[in-house]
Amino acid sequence: MLSEDQILLFPVSFSDTTTDLFMAKTALCSDDICKSFLLLLVLSVPASTVALSFGFYAATCPAAEFMVRNIVRSASSVDPTVPGKLLRLLFHDCFVEGCDASVLLQGNGTERTDPGNKSLGGFEVIDSAKSNLEFFCPQTVSCADIVVLAARDAVEFTGGPFVQVLTGRRDGKISAASNVRPNIVDTSFSVDQMMALFSSKGLSADDLVVLSGAHTIGTAHCSAFSDRFRRDPNGRMSLVDASLDGSYANELMRRCSAGAASAVTVENDPATAAVFDNQYYKNILSHKGLFQSDSVLISDGRTRARVESLAEDQIGFFESWAQSFLKLSSIGVKSGDEGEIRLSCSSNNV
Repeated sequence: MLSEDQILLFPVSFSDTTTDLFMAKTALCSDDICKSFLLLLVLSVPASTVALSFGFYAATCPAAEFMVRNIVRSASSVDPTVPGKLLRLLFHDCFVEGCDASVLLQGNGTERTDPGNKSLGGFEVIDSAKSNLEFFCPQTVSCADIVVLAARDAVEFTGGPFVQVLTGRRDGKISAASNVRPNIVDTSFSVDQMMALFSSKGLSADDLVVLSGAHTIGTAHCSAFSDRFRRDPNGRMSLVDASLDGSYANELMRRCSAGAASAVTVENDPATAAVFDNQYYKNILSHKGLFQSDSVLISDGRTRARVESLAEDQIGFFESWAQSFLKLSSIGVKSGDEGEIRLSCSSNNV
């Protein structure tokens, strides 16, 4: 195991504040395993996040994370679909223009207007948190950080691990619908397509499998997996994807029948829909992955073994999730003049 003295010798590109807070947290650990896990989380973050730190708002807005946490808790208790929406919002933000809250900007031609983002939700939760923060700490906490914190808290409130995240992101000034489709995973993607996209964001094949575990919560509209079925002129549906479990396919066809409203949604995880756990991987192995992009993870030798290991080890999944979440939330962060602290999350400052 590594000693605390050795920790400071690693060339990690973080601020002094980060190092101080990290050392303070290791002091609270009772054993070497805890200390080593904290170190692993730090080392898993790309060096490009030099502008970020743990506890970035400790001096300027000490209650920032607490306020976001309370808003997310309150919203989630009223609407159990909120956690899944907040987690999906983070993915769609970070994969397009980086984690800079560009997905929150409204207006003609912004990311929110792309058809792929029409079903995004959770905006009102982010706006509520921003409103509270602006009242107590004017123009201090970025919308980009709120999105990350809200997604982090959403995972914990549904039974997942708490992840100590870096903060200090600036809000981006660019948001274009044309940037969305080339940068987000389509539910019909192959493993090769997903690996290529993840690699372009600095994420590995392992990150792909681990972060796909986000589908353990949340819902999807029938149109998101319609490619797995065929509808005849009379509206009757039939299965065209033989990789899908027959009984599960019949249930999906029943819920997404011709008479179903376009707003009908289906749980990503039919077994434990509101719980963040490793059931997602068990579902895939049982051929009950909702999306084609889920199912292909077990048909490719590069990803199947990892799916199998995560299906058997929830603690291992949680530990891997913490590492991959830190990498995800550090994609393309803006700092200094690259961004700003918006007064309103839906519009750039004038």
